[in-house]
Amino acid sequence: MVKNKLVLIFFFSFLPFLLFAQDTLRVDSTSKKKTLVEDDPVVSMLDSLAFLKVFENTSFLNPSSNHTPPSISDEDIPYFSDSVYRERITQMSEQSPFEYVYNTDVRKFIDLYAYKKRALTARILGLAQLYFPLFEEQLDKYNMPLELKYLAVIESALIPTANSRAGAKGLWQFMYGTGKVYGLKISSYVDDRFDPIKSTIAACEHLNDLYNIYGNWSLALAAYNSGAGNVNKAIRRAGGAKNFWVIQRYLPRETRSYVPAFIAASYVLTYAPEHRIYPVDPGLLFYEIDTVIVKNPLTFDQISEMLSIPKEELQFLNPAFKQGVIPATNENPYVLRLRKKYIGDFINNENALYAYKTKKGLSRDSLLAAAYSNSRDATEYKVKNGETLGSIAKKFHMSVPELKSLNNLKRNYVKPRQHLLVYTGPPKNKAPEHLLAASATPRDSSIKPLKTVNPETGDSLVYHVVKSGENLSKIAQDHNCTTDNIVKWNHLNNLTIIVGQKLRIFAPSEESAMTPESSGQSAKTSATIASSDGQKYIYYIIQTGDNLWGIAEKYEGVTVADIKKLNNISNAQRLKPGQKIKIMPAR
Repeated sequence: MVKNKLVLIFFFSFLPFLLFAQDTLRVDSTSKKKTLVEDDPVVSMLDSLAFLKVFENTSFLNPSSNHTPPSISDEDIPYFSDSVYRERITQMSEQSPFEYVYNTDVRKFIDLYAYKKRALTARILGLAQLYFPLFEEQLDKYNMPLELKYLAVIESALIPTANSRAGAKGLWQFMYGTGKVYGLKISSYVDDRFDPIKSTIAACEHLNDLYNIYGNWSLALAAYNSGAGNVNKAIRRAGGAKNFWVIQRYLPRETRSYVPAFIAASYVLTYAPEHRIYPVDPGLLFYEIDTVIVKNPLTFDQISEMLSIPKEELQFLNPAFKQGVIPATNENPYVLRLRKKYIGDFINNENALYAYKTKKGLSRDSLLAAAYSNSRDATEYKVKNGETLGSIAKKFHMSVPELKSLNNLKRNYVKPRQHLLVYTGPPKNKAPEHLLAASATPRDSSIKPLKTVNPETGDSLVYHVVKSGENLSKIAQDHNCTTDNIVKWNHLNNLTIIVGQKLRIFAPSEESAMTPESSGQSAKTSATIASSDGQKYIYYIIQTGDNLWGIAEKYEGVTVADIKKLNNISNAQRLKPGQKIKIMPAR
Protein backbone atom coordinates (compact mmCIF):
# COMPACT_ATOMS: atom_id res chain seq x y z
CA MET A 1 0.00 0.00 0.00
CA VAL A 2 2.78 2.36 0.97
CA LYS A 3 4.56 1.39 -2.22
CA ASN A 4 1.53 2.33 -4.35
CA LYS A 5 1.26 5.70 -2.61
CA LEU A 6 4.92 6.41 -3.32
CA VAL A 7 4.37 5.61 -7.01
CA LEU A 8 1.37 7.96 -7.20
CA ILE A 9 3.29 10.74 -5.43
CA PHE A 10 6.21 10.28 -7.82
CA PHE A 11 3.89 10.30 -10.88
CA PHE A 12 1.99 13.45 -9.92
CA SER A 13 5.21 15.20 -8.93
CA PHE A 14 6.66 14.73 -12.37
CA LEU A 15 3.40 15.14 -14.30
CA PRO A 16 3.90 18.88 -14.92
CA PHE A 17 7.34 18.18 -16.31
CA LEU A 18 6.00 15.45 -18.58
CA LEU A 19 3.25 17.73 -19.88
CA PHE A 20 5.76 20.52 -20.44
CA ALA A 21 8.04 18.17 -22.34
CA GLN A 22 5.10 16.97 -24.46
CA ASP A 23 4.10 20.57 -25.21
CA THR A 24 7.69 21.39 -26.05
CA LEU A 25 7.89 18.49 -28.48
CA ARG A 26 4.62 19.60 -30.04
CA VAL A 27 5.87 23.17 -30.37
CA ASP A 28 9.13 21.95 -31.86
CA SER A 29 7.24 19.76 -34.29
CA THR A 30 4.97 22.64 -35.27
CA SER A 31 7.86 25.04 -35.58
CA LYS A 32 9.65 22.62 -37.87
CA LYS A 33 6.63 22.54 -40.13
CA LYS A 34 6.38 26.30 -40.10
CA THR A 35 10.08 26.78 -40.79
CA LEU A 36 10.09 24.29 -43.67
CA VAL A 37 11.34 26.33 -46.64
CA GLU A 38 11.63 25.69 -50.32
CA ASP A 39 14.89 24.90 -52.03
CA ASP A 40 17.37 27.77 -52.07
CA PRO A 41 17.13 29.58 -55.46
CA VAL A 42 20.91 29.47 -55.84
CA VAL A 43 20.92 25.69 -55.37
CA SER A 44 17.89 25.24 -57.60
CA MET A 45 19.46 27.19 -60.47
CA LEU A 46 22.74 25.32 -60.03
CA ASP A 47 20.98 21.96 -60.21
CA SER A 48 19.29 22.92 -63.47
CA LEU A 49 22.75 23.00 -65.09
CA ALA A 50 22.62 19.21 -65.13
CA PHE A 51 19.90 19.38 -67.77
CA LEU A 52 21.45 22.03 -70.03
CA LYS A 53 21.36 20.45 -73.47
CA VAL A 54 24.52 22.12 -74.72
CA PHE A 55 26.58 19.69 -72.65
CA GLU A 56 24.56 16.73 -73.90
CA ASN A 57 24.83 17.55 -77.60
CA THR A 58 27.97 15.84 -78.84
CA SER A 59 27.79 17.73 -82.14
CA PHE A 60 28.86 20.84 -80.23
CA LEU A 61 31.99 19.27 -78.83
CA ASN A 62 35.25 20.39 -80.34
CA PRO A 63 37.56 17.38 -80.88
CA SER A 64 40.63 19.62 -80.69
CA SER A 65 39.58 21.08 -77.35
CA ASN A 66 42.18 21.22 -74.60
CA HIS A 67 39.56 21.57 -71.89
CA THR A 68 38.77 17.95 -71.20
CA PRO A 69 38.65 17.73 -67.38
CA PRO A 70 40.81 15.05 -65.76
CA SER A 71 39.01 12.49 -63.67
CA ILE A 72 39.22 13.22 -59.95
CA SER A 73 38.46 10.61 -57.30
CA ASP A 74 36.95 11.46 -53.94
CA GLU A 75 40.33 10.86 -52.31
CA ASP A 76 41.93 13.51 -54.55
CA ILE A 77 39.52 16.31 -53.59
CA PRO A 78 41.45 18.83 -51.46
CA TYR A 79 39.99 20.30 -48.27
CA PHE A 80 41.16 23.53 -46.66
CA SER A 81 40.93 25.09 -43.23
CA ASP A 82 39.12 28.30 -42.35
CA SER A 83 42.45 30.10 -42.08
CA VAL A 84 43.29 29.27 -45.71
CA TYR A 85 39.88 30.48 -46.91
CA ARG A 86 40.18 33.65 -44.86
CA GLU A 87 43.66 34.42 -46.20
CA ARG A 88 42.69 33.86 -49.84
CA ILE A 89 39.49 35.91 -49.59
CA THR A 90 41.40 38.72 -47.83
CA GLN A 91 43.81 38.79 -50.79
CA MET A 92 40.85 38.98 -53.18
CA SER A 93 39.42 41.92 -51.20
CA GLU A 94 42.73 43.79 -51.34
CA GLN A 95 42.77 43.53 -55.14
CA SER A 96 39.12 44.49 -55.69
CA PRO A 97 36.81 47.42 -54.92
CA PHE A 98 34.32 44.82 -53.72
CA GLU A 99 34.31 44.14 -49.99
CA TYR A 100 35.08 40.42 -49.73
CA VAL A 101 34.73 38.92 -46.23
CA TYR A 102 34.86 35.38 -44.87
CA ASN A 103 32.38 33.98 -42.35
CA THR A 104 30.18 30.93 -41.74
CA ASP A 105 27.58 32.05 -44.29
CA VAL A 106 30.25 32.29 -46.98
CA ARG A 107 31.74 28.94 -45.93
CA LYS A 108 28.34 27.27 -46.46
CA PHE A 109 28.30 28.30 -50.12
CA ILE A 110 31.98 27.45 -50.62
CA ASP A 111 31.10 23.93 -49.54
CA LEU A 112 28.22 23.97 -52.05
CA TYR A 113 30.28 25.06 -55.06
CA ALA A 114 33.57 23.32 -54.21
CA TYR A 115 32.33 20.03 -52.78
CA LYS A 116 28.62 19.18 -52.89
CA LYS A 117 28.06 20.46 -56.45
CA ARG A 118 31.62 20.49 -57.81
CA ALA A 119 30.60 18.66 -61.03
CA LEU A 120 28.09 21.42 -61.78
CA THR A 121 30.66 24.08 -60.90
CA ALA A 122 32.87 22.53 -63.58
CA ARG A 123 30.08 23.18 -66.08
CA ILE A 124 29.86 26.79 -64.93
CA LEU A 125 33.60 27.12 -65.57
CA GLY A 126 33.01 25.85 -69.10
CA LEU A 127 30.20 28.33 -69.77
CA ALA A 128 32.30 31.08 -68.21
CA GLN A 129 34.67 30.82 -71.18
CA LEU A 130 31.75 31.72 -73.42
CA TYR A 131 30.13 34.47 -71.34
CA PHE A 132 32.75 36.05 -69.03
CA PRO A 133 34.63 37.86 -71.85
CA LEU A 134 31.30 39.41 -72.91
CA PHE A 135 30.51 40.45 -69.33
CA GLU A 136 34.00 41.89 -68.76
CA GLU A 137 33.80 43.88 -71.98
CA GLN A 138 30.60 45.61 -70.90
CA LEU A 139 31.65 46.06 -67.26
CA ASP A 140 34.84 47.72 -68.46
CA LYS A 141 32.84 50.12 -70.64
CA TYR A 142 30.84 51.20 -67.60
CA ASN A 143 34.00 51.38 -65.44
CA MET A 144 32.57 48.82 -63.01
CA PRO A 145 34.36 46.06 -61.06
CA LEU A 146 34.99 43.06 -63.31
CA GLU A 147 34.20 40.81 -60.35
CA LEU A 148 30.52 41.60 -60.93
CA LYS A 149 30.62 38.96 -63.67
CA TYR A 150 30.21 36.40 -60.88
CA LEU A 151 26.77 37.83 -60.15
CA ALA A 152 25.38 35.99 -63.20
CA VAL A 153 26.66 32.74 -61.68
CA ILE A 154 24.38 32.97 -58.65
CA GLU A 155 21.55 34.53 -60.67
CA SER A 156 21.32 31.97 -63.48
CA ALA A 157 24.27 29.54 -63.20
CA LEU A 158 25.14 31.00 -66.64
CA ILE A 159 22.11 29.31 -68.22
CA PRO A 160 20.95 31.71 -70.97
CA THR A 161 17.33 30.51 -70.83
CA ALA A 162 17.10 30.43 -67.01
CA ASN A 163 13.58 31.03 -65.73
CA SER A 164 12.83 31.48 -62.02
CA ARG A 165 9.60 30.68 -60.18
CA ALA A 166 9.00 34.41 -59.75
CA GLY A 167 9.19 35.05 -63.49
CA ALA A 168 12.75 36.41 -63.73
CA LYS A 169 14.47 35.34 -66.93
CA GLY A 170 17.84 35.13 -68.64
CA LEU A 171 21.47 35.25 -67.59
CA TRP A 172 20.83 38.28 -65.37
CA GLN A 173 17.33 37.24 -64.19
CA PHE A 174 15.38 40.35 -65.11
CA MET A 175 11.75 40.65 -64.04
CA TYR A 176 9.43 42.07 -66.69
CA GLY A 177 9.04 45.50 -65.10
CA THR A 178 12.74 46.06 -64.40
CA GLY A 179 13.68 44.82 -67.86
CA LYS A 180 11.24 47.25 -69.46
CA VAL A 181 12.79 50.16 -67.54
CA TYR A 182 16.15 49.31 -69.11
CA GLY A 183 14.84 48.87 -72.63
CA LEU A 184 14.44 45.09 -72.76
CA LYS A 185 11.49 44.34 -75.06
CA ILE A 186 9.28 41.28 -74.86
CA SER A 187 6.88 39.81 -77.43
CA SER A 188 5.61 36.43 -78.61
CA TYR A 189 8.69 36.04 -80.80
CA VAL A 190 11.45 37.87 -78.93
CA ASP A 191 12.39 38.25 -75.27
CA ASP A 192 15.38 40.56 -74.83
CA ARG A 193 15.89 39.28 -71.29
CA PHE A 194 17.29 36.11 -72.89
CA ASP A 195 19.62 38.10 -75.16
CA PRO A 196 23.17 37.77 -73.72
CA ILE A 197 24.33 41.14 -75.07
CA LYS A 198 21.24 43.29 -74.40
CA SER A 199 20.64 41.81 -70.95
CA THR A 200 24.29 42.32 -69.95
CA ILE A 201 24.12 45.99 -70.95
CA ALA A 202 20.87 46.36 -69.00
CA ALA A 203 22.45 44.67 -65.95
CA CYS A 204 25.39 47.06 -66.04
CA GLU A 205 23.07 50.07 -66.18
CA HIS A 206 20.89 48.72 -63.37
CA LEU A 207 23.83 47.88 -61.09
CA ASN A 208 25.41 51.24 -61.79
CA ASP A 209 22.19 53.01 -60.79
CA LEU A 210 21.97 50.98 -57.57
CA TYR A 211 25.59 51.72 -56.68
CA ASN A 212 24.94 55.43 -57.17
CA ILE A 213 22.13 55.13 -54.61
CA TYR A 214 24.06 53.26 -51.89
CA GLY A 215 27.74 53.87 -52.68
CA ASN A 216 28.31 50.26 -51.59
CA TRP A 217 28.54 47.23 -53.88
CA SER A 218 27.21 44.75 -51.28
CA LEU A 219 24.06 46.82 -50.81
CA ALA A 220 23.78 47.29 -54.57
CA LEU A 221 23.82 43.50 -55.02
CA ALA A 222 21.20 43.06 -52.29
CA ALA A 223 18.99 45.66 -54.00
CA TYR A 224 19.52 43.91 -57.35
CA ASN A 225 18.08 40.75 -55.81
CA SER A 226 15.23 42.04 -53.66
CA GLY A 227 14.65 45.59 -54.87
CA ALA A 228 15.74 48.91 -53.44
CA GLY A 229 12.56 49.14 -51.37
CA ASN A 230 13.42 46.09 -49.27
CA VAL A 231 16.99 47.28 -48.75
CA ASN A 232 15.79 50.73 -47.68
CA LYS A 233 13.40 49.15 -45.15
CA ALA A 234 16.23 47.00 -43.77
CA ILE A 235 18.48 50.06 -43.41
CA ARG A 236 15.77 51.88 -41.44
CA ARG A 237 15.21 48.88 -39.15
CA ALA A 238 18.97 48.67 -38.54
CA GLY A 239 19.05 52.28 -37.39
CA GLY A 240 20.35 53.72 -40.65
CA ALA A 241 23.41 51.45 -40.98
CA LYS A 242 24.55 51.07 -44.59
CA ASN A 243 26.38 47.79 -44.17
CA PHE A 244 25.09 44.50 -45.60
CA TRP A 245 26.17 42.41 -42.61
CA VAL A 246 24.41 44.77 -40.18
CA ILE A 247 21.12 44.86 -42.11
CA GLN A 248 21.31 41.20 -43.23
CA ARG A 249 18.80 39.88 -40.69
CA TYR A 250 16.20 42.46 -41.78
CA LEU A 251 16.34 41.43 -45.45
CA PRO A 252 14.12 38.81 -47.16
CA ARG A 253 15.32 35.24 -46.57
CA GLU A 254 16.62 34.76 -50.12
CA THR A 255 18.57 38.04 -50.06
CA ARG A 256 20.32 37.22 -46.77
CA SER A 257 22.31 34.51 -48.56
CA TYR A 258 22.76 36.50 -51.77
CA VAL A 259 26.01 38.33 -50.96
CA PRO A 260 27.56 35.27 -49.19
CA ALA A 261 26.78 33.20 -52.30
CA PHE A 262 28.36 35.87 -54.51
CA ILE A 263 31.54 35.90 -52.42
CA ALA A 264 31.70 32.09 -52.42
CA ALA A 265 31.19 31.87 -56.20
CA SER A 266 33.88 34.52 -56.72
CA TYR A 267 36.28 32.57 -54.51
CA VAL A 268 35.65 29.08 -55.94
CA LEU A 269 35.86 30.19 -59.58
CA THR A 270 39.05 32.16 -58.82
CA TYR A 271 40.68 29.27 -56.95
CA ALA A 272 39.15 26.44 -59.01
CA PRO A 273 42.56 24.89 -59.89
CA GLU A 274 43.47 24.72 -56.19
CA HIS A 275 40.22 22.81 -55.62
CA ARG A 276 40.96 20.63 -58.67
CA ILE A 277 37.82 21.76 -60.47
CA TYR A 278 38.33 21.99 -64.22
CA PRO A 279 35.99 23.38 -66.91
CA VAL A 280 33.72 21.09 -68.90
CA ASP A 281 33.93 22.27 -72.49
CA PRO A 282 30.51 23.31 -73.86
CA GLY A 283 32.00 23.19 -77.37
CA LEU A 284 31.58 26.93 -77.95
CA LEU A 285 34.07 29.57 -76.87
CA PHE A 286 33.78 33.35 -76.94
CA TYR A 287 36.51 33.94 -79.51
CA GLU A 288 34.70 31.61 -81.94
CA ILE A 289 31.55 33.76 -81.96
CA ASP A 290 30.74 36.79 -84.13
CA THR A 291 27.59 38.68 -85.09
CA VAL A 292 25.68 39.66 -88.22
CA ILE A 293 22.80 42.09 -88.70
CA VAL A 294 19.50 40.63 -89.93
CA LYS A 295 17.34 43.16 -91.79
CA ASN A 296 14.50 40.95 -93.05
CA PRO A 297 12.37 38.22 -91.47
CA LEU A 298 14.27 34.97 -91.14
CA THR A 299 13.87 31.64 -89.35
CA PHE A 300 16.34 29.25 -87.79
CA ASP A 301 14.99 26.62 -90.21
CA GLN A 302 16.05 28.74 -93.19
CA ILE A 303 19.53 29.36 -91.77
CA SER A 304 19.99 25.76 -90.66
CA GLU A 305 18.86 24.17 -93.93
CA MET A 306 20.68 26.52 -96.29
CA LEU A 307 23.95 27.02 -94.37
CA SER A 308 24.06 23.58 -92.68
CA ILE A 309 24.25 25.04 -89.17
CA PRO A 310 22.88 22.82 -86.37
CA LYS A 311 19.55 24.29 -85.26
CA GLU A 312 20.38 23.53 -81.61
CA GLU A 313 23.47 25.71 -81.93
CA LEU A 314 21.43 28.60 -83.34
CA GLN A 315 18.98 28.28 -80.46
CA PHE A 316 21.71 28.18 -77.83
CA LEU A 317 23.57 31.21 -79.20
CA ASN A 318 20.38 33.20 -79.83
CA PRO A 319 17.95 32.30 -77.03
CA ALA A 320 16.05 35.61 -77.35
CA PHE A 321 14.23 34.30 -80.44
CA LYS A 322 11.82 32.03 -78.59
CA GLN A 323 10.14 30.45 -81.62
CA GLY A 324 13.15 30.37 -83.92
CA VAL A 325 11.76 33.36 -85.85
CA ILE A 326 13.75 36.59 -86.31
CA PRO A 327 11.04 39.21 -87.02
CA ALA A 328 13.46 41.76 -88.48
CA THR A 329 12.69 44.66 -90.80
CA ASN A 330 14.81 47.50 -92.19
CA GLU A 331 13.35 49.74 -89.47
CA ASN A 332 13.87 47.12 -86.75
CA PRO A 333 16.96 44.96 -87.46
CA TYR A 334 18.23 42.24 -85.11
CA VAL A 335 21.66 40.91 -84.19
CA LEU A 336 22.33 37.22 -84.85
CA ARG A 337 25.21 35.39 -83.15
CA LEU A 338 27.01 32.72 -85.20
CA ARG A 339 30.30 30.91 -85.18
CA LYS A 340 32.88 32.91 -87.14
CA LYS A 341 33.23 30.13 -89.67
CA TYR A 342 29.60 30.70 -90.76
CA ILE A 343 29.76 34.51 -90.98
CA GLY A 344 31.12 34.57 -94.55
CA ASP A 345 28.49 32.10 -95.75
CA PHE A 346 25.72 34.21 -94.23
CA ILE A 347 26.93 37.47 -95.80
CA ASN A 348 27.53 35.91 -99.23
CA ASN A 349 24.08 34.31 -99.29
CA GLU A 350 22.06 36.86 -97.33
CA ASN A 351 19.52 37.75 -100.04
CA ALA A 352 19.06 34.11 -101.00
CA LEU A 353 18.49 33.26 -97.32
CA TYR A 354 15.62 35.73 -97.01
CA ALA A 355 13.95 34.25 -100.08
CA TYR A 356 14.67 30.62 -99.21
CA LYS A 357 11.58 28.48 -98.64
CA THR A 358 12.10 25.78 -96.03
CA LYS A 359 10.89 22.21 -96.09
CA LYS A 360 8.11 23.35 -93.78
CA GLY A 361 6.98 25.77 -96.47
CA LEU A 362 7.34 28.94 -94.41
CA SER A 363 6.83 31.88 -96.75
CA ARG A 364 8.30 35.34 -96.61
CA ASP A 365 4.86 36.96 -96.39
CA SER A 366 3.93 35.08 -93.25
CA LEU A 367 7.27 36.02 -91.68
CA LEU A 368 6.70 39.66 -92.59
CA ALA A 369 3.28 39.52 -90.97
CA ALA A 370 4.93 38.17 -87.83
CA ALA A 371 7.52 40.95 -87.95
CA TYR A 372 4.90 43.70 -88.14
CA SER A 373 2.79 42.20 -85.36
CA ASN A 374 5.81 41.71 -83.11
CA SER A 375 5.75 45.00 -81.22
CA ARG A 376 2.91 45.03 -78.70
CA ASP A 377 2.36 46.47 -75.25
CA ALA A 378 2.37 43.89 -72.48
CA THR A 379 2.02 43.89 -68.73
CA GLU A 380 2.36 41.47 -65.83
CA TYR A 381 -0.66 39.57 -64.54
CA LYS A 382 -0.90 37.44 -61.39
CA VAL A 383 -2.93 34.26 -61.81
CA LYS A 384 -5.98 34.04 -59.53
CA ASN A 385 -7.48 30.92 -57.94
CA GLY A 386 -9.48 28.88 -60.43
CA GLU A 387 -8.06 30.56 -63.53
CA THR A 388 -6.72 28.58 -66.48
CA LEU A 389 -4.68 29.46 -69.53
CA GLY A 390 -7.90 29.47 -71.55
CA SER A 391 -9.76 31.85 -69.23
CA ILE A 392 -6.79 34.22 -69.01
CA ALA A 393 -6.32 34.19 -72.78
CA LYS A 394 -10.01 34.99 -73.26
CA LYS A 395 -9.85 37.82 -70.71
CA PHE A 396 -7.06 39.56 -72.63
CA HIS A 397 -8.28 38.68 -76.14
CA MET A 398 -5.38 36.34 -76.80
CA SER A 399 -5.13 32.77 -78.01
CA VAL A 400 -3.74 30.08 -75.71
CA PRO A 401 -0.75 29.42 -78.06
CA GLU A 402 -0.07 33.16 -78.07
CA LEU A 403 -0.15 33.30 -74.26
CA LYS A 404 2.13 30.25 -73.97
CA SER A 405 4.55 31.69 -76.51
CA LEU A 406 4.73 35.06 -74.77
CA ASN A 407 5.60 33.36 -71.46
CA ASN A 408 7.71 30.55 -72.89
CA LEU A 409 5.39 27.99 -71.29
CA LYS A 410 5.74 24.31 -72.17
CA ARG A 411 2.69 23.03 -70.27
CA ASN A 412 -0.99 23.82 -70.40
CA TYR A 413 -1.58 24.72 -66.78
CA VAL A 414 -0.78 27.61 -64.46
CA LYS A 415 -0.71 28.01 -60.69
CA PRO A 416 -2.38 30.64 -58.48
CA ARG A 417 -0.12 33.66 -57.89
CA GLN A 418 2.03 32.73 -60.90
CA HIS A 419 3.15 35.80 -62.84
CA LEU A 420 2.32 35.89 -66.55
CA LEU A 421 2.81 38.44 -69.29
CA VAL A 422 -0.32 39.43 -71.18
CA TYR A 423 -0.94 41.78 -74.07
CA THR A 424 -2.78 44.99 -73.27
CA GLY A 425 -3.25 46.20 -76.81
CA PRO A 426 -2.96 45.44 -80.52
CA PRO A 427 0.26 45.51 -82.58
CA LYS A 428 1.71 49.01 -82.62
CA ASN A 429 2.63 49.00 -86.30
CA LYS A 430 0.11 48.27 -88.99
CA ALA A 431 1.51 46.25 -91.86
CA PRO A 432 1.70 47.86 -95.31
CA GLU A 433 -1.37 47.41 -97.52
CA HIS A 434 0.48 45.13 -99.94
CA LEU A 435 1.33 42.82 -97.05
CA LEU A 436 -2.26 42.73 -95.83
CA ALA A 437 -3.33 41.80 -99.33
CA ALA A 438 -0.64 39.17 -99.57
CA SER A 439 -1.61 37.61 -96.26
CA ALA A 440 -5.28 37.46 -97.25
CA THR A 441 -4.85 35.99 -100.75
CA PRO A 442 -3.49 32.67 -102.00
CA ARG A 443 0.28 32.40 -102.35
CA ASP A 444 -0.06 29.90 -105.19
CA SER A 445 -1.32 31.42 -108.45
CA SER A 446 -2.75 28.06 -109.43
CA ILE A 447 -5.29 28.33 -106.60
CA LYS A 448 -8.45 30.08 -107.71
CA PRO A 449 -9.88 32.89 -105.56
CA LEU A 450 -12.75 31.92 -103.29
CA LYS A 451 -16.20 32.70 -104.63
CA THR A 452 -18.95 34.49 -102.76
CA VAL A 453 -20.58 31.10 -102.07
CA ASN A 454 -18.73 28.05 -100.81
CA PRO A 455 -19.30 25.44 -103.57
CA GLU A 456 -19.05 22.62 -101.04
CA THR A 457 -21.57 23.80 -98.46
CA GLY A 458 -23.47 26.72 -99.97
CA ASP A 459 -22.36 28.98 -97.13
CA SER A 460 -22.32 32.69 -98.00
CA LEU A 461 -19.16 34.78 -97.91
CA VAL A 462 -18.74 37.72 -95.53
CA TYR A 463 -15.69 39.85 -94.79
CA HIS A 464 -14.39 40.51 -91.31
CA VAL A 465 -11.96 43.39 -90.67
CA VAL A 466 -9.66 42.58 -87.75
CA LYS A 467 -10.17 44.95 -84.83
CA SER A 468 -7.94 45.88 -81.92
CA GLY A 469 -7.58 43.04 -79.40
CA GLU A 470 -9.02 40.34 -81.66
CA ASN A 471 -7.41 37.00 -82.46
CA LEU A 472 -8.41 34.09 -84.68
CA SER A 473 -9.96 32.19 -81.79
CA LYS A 474 -12.31 35.07 -80.90
CA ILE A 475 -13.23 35.73 -84.54
CA ALA A 476 -13.97 32.04 -85.11
CA GLN A 477 -16.21 31.99 -82.03
CA ASP A 478 -18.09 35.10 -83.19
CA HIS A 479 -18.73 33.60 -86.64
CA ASN A 480 -19.61 30.06 -85.50
CA CYS A 481 -16.64 28.41 -87.22
CA THR A 482 -13.21 27.07 -86.28
CA THR A 483 -9.78 28.68 -86.35
CA ASP A 484 -8.72 26.11 -88.92
CA ASN A 485 -11.63 27.18 -91.13
CA ILE A 486 -10.39 30.78 -91.18
CA VAL A 487 -6.81 29.69 -91.81
CA LYS A 488 -7.98 27.54 -94.76
CA TRP A 489 -10.40 30.10 -96.22
CA ASN A 490 -7.73 32.81 -96.22
CA HIS A 491 -4.73 30.58 -97.03
CA LEU A 492 -2.89 31.79 -93.92
CA ASN A 493 0.41 30.14 -93.07
CA ASN A 494 0.15 30.77 -89.32
CA LEU A 495 -2.18 32.17 -86.69
CA THR A 496 -0.86 35.73 -86.94
CA ILE A 497 -3.35 38.42 -87.97
CA ILE A 498 -3.00 42.20 -88.05
CA VAL A 499 -5.33 45.06 -87.16
CA GLY A 500 -7.09 46.19 -90.34
CA GLN A 501 -6.59 42.87 -92.11
CA LYS A 502 -9.63 41.68 -94.09
CA LEU A 503 -10.56 38.03 -93.59
CA ARG A 504 -12.92 35.88 -95.64
CA ILE A 505 -15.55 34.15 -93.50
CA PHE A 506 -18.14 31.72 -94.84
CA ALA A 507 -21.16 32.26 -92.63
CA PRO A 508 -22.86 28.85 -92.14
CA SER A 509 -26.16 28.44 -93.93
CA GLU A 510 -29.06 27.17 -91.88
CA GLU A 511 -28.57 23.68 -93.25
CA SER A 512 -24.79 23.44 -92.92
CA ALA A 513 -24.82 24.88 -89.43
CA MET A 514 -26.66 21.80 -88.18
CA THR A 515 -24.62 19.14 -86.47
CA PRO A 516 -24.88 15.52 -87.61
CA GLU A 517 -26.92 14.74 -84.51
CA SER A 518 -29.37 17.61 -84.98
CA SER A 519 -30.02 16.65 -88.58
CA GLY A 520 -30.80 13.08 -87.62
CA GLN A 521 -27.74 11.74 -89.41
CA SER A 522 -25.46 10.92 -86.54
CA ALA A 523 -24.51 7.66 -88.18
CA LYS A 524 -23.74 9.30 -91.47
CA THR A 525 -20.27 10.86 -91.26
CA SER A 526 -19.52 11.44 -94.96
CA ALA A 527 -21.10 12.35 -98.27
CA THR A 528 -19.84 12.60 -101.84
CA ILE A 529 -19.66 16.15 -103.20
CA ALA A 530 -18.33 17.79 -106.34
CA SER A 531 -16.03 20.80 -106.29
CA SER A 532 -15.97 23.64 -108.80
CA ASP A 533 -13.12 21.99 -110.71
CA GLY A 534 -15.14 18.81 -111.33
CA GLN A 535 -13.21 16.60 -108.92
CA LYS A 536 -15.16 14.43 -106.51
CA TYR A 537 -14.37 14.49 -102.83
CA ILE A 538 -15.69 12.66 -99.81
CA TYR A 539 -16.89 15.22 -97.29
CA TYR A 540 -16.07 13.67 -93.88
CA ILE A 541 -17.33 14.94 -90.50
CA ILE A 542 -14.86 14.47 -87.62
CA GLN A 543 -16.15 12.25 -84.83
CA THR A 544 -15.00 12.11 -81.19
CA GLY A 545 -11.76 10.09 -80.99
CA ASP A 546 -10.91 10.51 -84.68
CA ASN A 547 -7.37 11.13 -85.86
CA LEU A 548 -5.96 11.61 -89.35
CA TRP A 549 -4.29 8.20 -89.42
CA GLY A 550 -7.55 6.42 -88.56
CA ILE A 551 -9.49 8.44 -91.13
CA ALA A 552 -6.94 7.70 -93.87
CA GLU A 553 -7.21 3.98 -93.08
CA LYS A 554 -10.93 4.08 -93.94
CA TYR A 555 -10.34 5.10 -97.57
CA GLU A 556 -8.32 3.32 -100.24
CA GLY A 557 -5.22 5.11 -101.43
CA VAL A 558 -5.56 7.98 -98.92
CA THR A 559 -2.62 9.04 -96.74
CA VAL A 560 -2.34 11.41 -93.79
CA ALA A 561 -0.20 13.72 -95.94
CA ASP A 562 -2.96 13.80 -98.60
CA ILE A 563 -5.60 14.82 -96.05
CA LYS A 564 -3.38 17.53 -94.52
CA LYS A 565 -2.50 18.97 -97.93
CA LEU A 566 -6.07 18.89 -99.23
CA ASN A 567 -7.42 20.65 -96.13
CA ASN A 568 -4.45 22.94 -95.35
CA ILE A 569 -4.08 21.26 -91.94
CA SER A 570 -0.84 22.25 -90.24
CA ASN A 571 -1.60 20.87 -86.78
CA ALA A 572 -3.32 17.49 -86.69
CA GLN A 573 -3.93 17.89 -82.93
CA ARG A 574 -6.51 20.63 -83.60
CA LEU A 575 -9.17 18.33 -85.07
CA LYS A 576 -12.56 18.95 -83.45
CA PRO A 577 -15.72 16.83 -83.47
CA GLY A 578 -18.14 18.21 -86.06
CA GLN A 579 -15.35 19.70 -88.19
CA LYS A 580 -15.72 18.90 -91.91
CA ILE A 581 -12.76 17.83 -94.05
CA LYS A 582 -12.31 16.70 -97.65
CA ILE A 583 -11.11 13.23 -98.64
CA MET A 584 -10.09 12.23 -102.18
CA PRO A 585 -10.10 8.40 -102.42
CA ALA A 586 -8.19 6.65 -105.22
CA ARG A 587 -10.31 6.14 -108.34
